[in-house]
Amino acid sequence: MNPWLSFHYGFLAGGGVLLSGLGLWFVSILPGFDRWSTRFFRCYYSVLILNCLAAIGELSAYVLEAPAYVIYWIMVLESIFLSLPQPMLTVYLVHCSGEKARSSRLVHTAICLWIFFLFEGVVSQFIGGAATVTPDRQYIRGPLYPVLLLPVVIVVLLNLIGTIRRRNCLSRRTYISFLVAILPITIALVVQLFVDVFALIDFSTVLSCVAMYGLILSDQIRNDLSHQREIARQQLEIANQRTSIMVLQMRPHFIYNTMTSIYCLCNQDPQTARQVVMDFTTYLRKNFSAVASAAPIPFTSELEHARAYLAVEKAQYEDSLFVEYDTPHTFFRIPPLTLQPIVENAVKHGKDPYAGPFHLTIRTQKTASGSEVVVADNGRGFNHVDNGEPHIALKNIQQRLEIMCGGTLEITSREGGGTVVTVTIPDERQENT
Repeated sequence: MNPWLSFHYGFLAGGGVLLSGLGLWFVSILPGFDRWSTRFFRCYYSVLILNCLAAIGELSAYVLEAPAYVIYWIMVLESIFLSLPQPMLTVYLVHCSGEKARSSRLVHTAICLWIFFLFEGVVSQFIGGAATVTPDRQYIRGPLYPVLLLPVVIVVLLNLIGTIRRRNCLSRRTYISFLVAILPITIALVVQLFVDVFALIDFSTVLSCVAMYGLILSDQIRNDLSHQREIARQQLEIANQRTSIMVLQMRPHFIYNTMTSIYCLCNQDPQTARQVVMDFTTYLRKNFSAVASAAPIPFTSELEHARAYLAVEKAQYEDSLFVEYDTPHTFFRIPPLTLQPIVENAVKHGKDPYAGPFHLTIRTQKTASGSEVVVADNGRGFNHVDNGEPHIALKNIQQRLEIMCGGTLEITSREGGGTVVTVTIPDERQENT
């Protein structure tokens, strides 16, 4: 055998063994594979390993100058292991298309053709005319060789046609992987009917092995993404449930104080009393409508919610609560119950009844990467734990921001005392209001 050709065969066969071994390893360790796919890929890569080992055995027999009959029978085994992956691909193609292999005519035809190929191989041992190896170890094709190879060629052609016809039933990655696995070997075997292109067949086998990697990784990526989406859905559901509980468990003393203030204002300042009733009604309406919203809402709606809450608080602490709004940028969306709980948390934890007036500022601005909302106060400052309890509301807001719109929440200390809460919403996740 030509030294360059020997190196080529050895390189491809060794690469095929390595890739197939890695394929068996991947199938064994990667999670998320169903039992059927795991069994298929184990069988498929095992057959490819046997095929590559047979090719290495053939090369070794030539190098060691083994008897002609040894080389011949090694080539017979190699042809069997080379043909077996084709009906296996037929079964997997039908499986990926959502069909049942047991009732598929394509699978039945492929298996029958492969069995007929084996039958031809047995018969050719008695009548000859297919192929032989001369005493000086020269491989000679006989006149019946194309007839012997024809059933396998028909199988790969059926696989190619079946893949194209089922392209709408397959994902794009799966469709491309099947084409890479089937098209090169189809071309190589068709050419092999007329001239010897064993090198091309070996190269096509390695390509088929690589294409199967594509199917494995495609399935794994799809499973991982599905798992991540399910985790994100569950996290969002938990966060929304916590938000609902937070709304339904409004601070009782806030409601009592509001109702008491309205009662007192009814005689002292009826006009203001009516305004507080409207603000409190708006606050309650926004609270309960926010619970029903599963998607980001316009910032203007969330700002209205915060204004209503602060208006009610201001009616109770008129001389000690001052609010400044600087919101020129409002054309963006934000998860419901984001701004109002931040504002409520600032008033609840930042306001010191024994200190001076409490100043709260709400600012918005457009940044290079998105939109920014800043809530700053001059209160007591932020502690991650308040009365032994973590700030669950802020952590819940942070989680919903990340899941629903890819946003972030950052809490820092303000110069001169107080707290600054910054909410960032990236542009790429925005929708028009």
